[in-house]
Order: sequence, then structure tokens, then C-alpha cells
Amino acid sequence: MQDTASPQAAKRLVVVGQGAAGLCAAVSALTQARAHGFTLQVTLLDAAPMEASGGNTRWSPSNIRMQADHQMAPGFVDEIMAESGGLADVDYFQQLAEQAPAMADWLVSLGIAFQSPPYYLAKGPARIQPVGGGAALIQAMLAHARDLGLEVIYQFTLTDLLGDATQVTGVAGVDAQGQRQQHMADAVVLACGGFEGNPQMLKTHLGPSAENFRLISQGTAFNDGAGIRAALALGAKASGDWHTGHAEPIDPRSQGPAPVVLVYPYGVVVNAQGERFFDEGAGLMHETWERFSHQMQHDLPEQQAYAILDAKLLTIADYTRAIRSEVPPVSAPSLAALAQALGLPEAALRRTVSDFNAACHGKPEGFDPTVKDGLSCAPVGQPPKSNWARALDQGPYLAWPLVGALVYTFGGVKTNPQAQVLGPHGAIRGLYAAGEVTGHFHRQAPNSVAMLRALVFGKIAGEQAVQDWLGPL
Repeated sequence: MQDTASPQAAKRLVVVGQGAAGLCAAVSALTQARAHGFTLQVTLLDAAPMEASGGNTRWSPSNIRMQADHQMAPGFVDEIMAESGGLADVDYFQQLAEQAPAMADWLVSLGIAFQSPPYYLAKGPARIQPVGGGAALIQAMLAHARDLGLEVIYQFTLTDLLGDATQVTGVAGVDAQGQRQQHMADAVVLACGGFEGNPQMLKTHLGPSAENFRLISQGTAFNDGAGIRAALALGAKASGDWHTGHAEPIDPRSQGPAPVVLVYPYGVVVNAQGERFFDEGAGLMHETWERFSHQMQHDLPEQQAYAILDAKLLTIADYTRAIRSEVPPVSAPSLAALAQALGLPEAALRRTVSDFNAACHGKPEGFDPTVKDGLSCAPVGQPPKSNWARALDQGPYLAWPLVGALVYTFGGVKTNPQAQVLGPHGAIRGLYAAGEVTGHFHRQAPNSVAMLRALVFGKIAGEQAVQDWLGPL
């Protein structure tokens, strides 16, 4: 049953989380309320201090799976369903596809410009990203929200949702001084990320080796699953794949956020024993990076590997676009010297590369870094390499140490296409959720969809809260 209070009745909305989803919810709710002529007070609560706020969004390039004209590519929903093994909610992703163009145009109207991502080499789904990445997105939307009257409270740790499985009446938590506080509200939007920043939850759901999973950025640590736990305790349904999450290969020497190294498909990757352990060319980068990262974290005792390439990397046009680490690679004139510089067993590394090179029978002129080129090999005693298999025989030899970095988890609360959180009796009145706090991904992350769904369903959540107050128009 909807709240059919008059448009003049003042309402209060609490948004938990200051990433893309939370800010979209705040701005869209305030805009919708103003358009319908009633007073709305919006308070945004973020667990981080102001300078570190924004969750994953602030540190992310924020790739969005859309075409340059802000349209969705044909077959988007079918691709999502196939990637999830048929486990995804088709209505949810149909809503995402239908609402995405209007969302992108709405962001442009708020002063946010878009460009093509600068760092992919391999072809894949069409993508755009905000100029300046997630930090610029937050800056623009936060300024707009403050102009509309948004109140922001930092260093608030959510502990509970107030109410019951039929209706939410506010939130409770601890403020920056350690004092317990309650914020009463007519509606709450949860937009506070997954549980990637919670070692105990990672150990419980992803396994013991996930407890020390490196995080993709410093902001990711604040995504500790508080919103998920509070919603489930209230009676919300769980959804999504609780046993995995999106991870990417990064340079552990880097001090920057998301220092991915995405040239590994064009060489070989070895473990601490100097041996190959997976098919570097099994697919385009965004089709293998997640599996590769989890394999490093869960299967390698050292939880670290090394991408080994030779001078032919330097001939790939714009190869540096695929490297976000500011630390240069380890370089050496020979494999022996490279092994010594990396602390790898020299004989083992030389044997691995020699056996790999001996199996590279394909014509190297067929090499194409932008597509799956079919240039394959099957070294004896090693995993095959399905694409981009060229001998490593030209110095200088280059190497990057790599570790897996967790970006976000997949398990979360169940929502419908209106961003309403579902409980045992249907939608929980006054409770909405958007972004990584919701559980809609299965098996693997669809490329460049996390930010897209945060923006789309954040906007929907804010609008739906206002619509539910207004009742049928």
C-alpha cells in the first residue's frame, strides 16, 4: 500500500553512501520533489571522512557500457543472461537497458561530459566514461545536490535499519565521536557498496584465502557490508552470487588507485616458481582478468604472479594505455637477468619460456592485439595459449609483478526493477537500494555494467521514493 500524502507534506529521505548510486538518488529525489511542489529533506550518510568519501566511485575511471550516442548496444540483455548462466533477473536488466539512455542525458544536463575510455586495447563492448573519471562525477553531482539542499554527514557507521520487514522508519549508527545516533526517515536508500572491505565476510563467503584480498582502492575499504547486513537483519531477501566478486590484476608496487596492468595477454604469466599456470589468451582482457585475479589470490601460495613480455610489446600501438601503474616495468637484457631482478629461479623461467617459444608455430604476422586473433600454441607440460601466442625472444625483456585486487562483491540484497528492496511480503515500504549493495551479478561481472547500474538504479531509487509518497498521478 502506498503513502498517498499530499504533495505539500514534508518528507525526509536518508541516503546511505556517497558514491554514484547515492548521489544519483539524492539529486533525482530532490529534483522530483521540487517538480511536484513539496518539501523534501535529504540527508546523506557516508562512512568515510570527507576527503576519502565516495566509495569505489571516487577512485574509478567509471567505465559505462553504452555507445557514444548514449544508446545501448543491441542484445545487451541477452549477453547479460548468457554471462550469468541464466541466473540474472531479466526484468532488472531490461529496466537497466531501457532507462540508461535517459540517465546519460540527465547527467549531461547536470554538466557531466563523457569520452571513450582511453586505456583499453582489445575491442569489446562499447563503453563511455565521465571525463575526469569517478572523482569528477562525484564533484559535479555533489555540488548540484548541495544546491538543492542536500545535507551530508561523514564518518557515520551504519549499524541498523529502524522499522520491520514491512516498513522502514530510519537508520541507526555511530557518529564520528563514537556516539550512537538515529536518523528518522520516511524512506531510506542504501547505496553503500558490497562487503569487499570486510575481511570476516570475505572469509565466510569467498573462502579463507579471500580474507587478505587486496582492495582496488583506498575507498573500497569503507564498503564493509553494513547496508547488506542491516537490510538482511530487517528481513530483506538476499540475492546474487555470494561466493565471488569482481577482481582485477594490479601492480602491487603502485601507490595509486586501480593500477591495473592489462598487457598480460601479449606475453606469459608465471608464478613464483617461474612456471605458467593459466591461458593468458583465453579471451579478451575483460573476459579473463577476473578469473586470473582470483586464481592468483586463491590458488598461488604467494598470491602473486609475474607478467613476462619482450621488446615486441613496445611495437603495439598505444600499449601504454593498458597500463595504469605509474611504476615502470622491471627490464633486463636477458631472461637470466630478468629472473635475477625478479627473484625467480633462473633455470625454471628460461625453461618455461624456451618450451613456450618452441610451441609458437603460428605465423606472427597474424598477431592482432585488438581481437582474439587465433594465434595459439600448446606447449608441452604447460597450459595452452589460445590467442596472441608469439615467441618471447627479443630483448629487452619486461616484467610486471601482479596481484589480484578485489573491486566489489556480488552478493547483496534483492531489489525489483523499481529499486525497491524485497522482503518476505514483497517490497519493504520505504526501503530502496542501488549499486553494489544489491545482488544482481552471477558468475562473473558483465564488463562496464557496475557503474551503469549504480547510476541508473540510483536515479530510479530517488524518483521511486518520491513517486511512492505521491501515489498515482
